[in-house]
Amino acid sequence: MPIYEYLCDDCGTSFEKLVRSSGNAHVDCPSCGHDHVTTQMSTFAARANGISKETAAPSCGSGMCGMPGICGRN
Repeated sequence: MPIYEYLCDDCGTSFEKLVRSSGNAHVDCPSCGHDHVTTQMSTFAARANGISKETAAPSCGSGMCGMPGICGRN
């Protein structure tokens, strides 16, 4: 079951919810109780053999990345 991130359109609260089915899920804001919520873009963390992405990939300086397929910053 995926965890989705939401933003309440009424009170501005940002929250996450574990959802069984994305197609017909009813989501209420935990702060105000209204159902006027917008699904937000989510990020995820990946680890391979105990090495985090930050240590496995080269770091980029400011500006455009020379290796966008590796670091994912562009």
